[in-house]
Amino acid sequence: MDGMTRGEVAEKAGVNPETLRYYERKELIPKPRRSDGGFRLYDEGYVDRLRFIQRAQELGFTLAEIKGLLDMRVGEEATCRDVKAQAEEKLDEIETKIQDLKRIREALSTLADACAGGQGPTSDCPILDAMEEGGA
Repeated sequence: MDGMTRGEVAEKAGVNPETLRYYERKELIPKPRRSDGGFRLYDEGYVDRLRFIQRAQELGFTLAEIKGLLDMRVGEEATCRDVKAQAEEKLDEIETKIQDLKRIREALSTLADACAGGQGPTSDCPILDAMEEGGA
């Protein structure tokens, strides 16, 4: 038998074997060729592609965005400028999320500081009151 099984390629790439089927359905990886017995056979290119997908996910790209990057990788019309634009767009999204998280952290910190944390009833809790009144 020439090629790797789903389990073998998944192990090499460090993913769950079901991930391969999922990525096939999402068209992130091509359907593999089949053996005479009907078994899926994967080559080393699948391992590389799975690792690419993992690295892109670690950088915050969604599966749909990763599909676009993969399409650019093999497309003849795409340029490095197109890929850079995708990366810059993702960077802008991340910057916005960071600012949102900082705002949330400040709001929670203010609410936590306003609460004495005593054993009183939750009806007197300034944190819950602020959330109810929309002041959080």
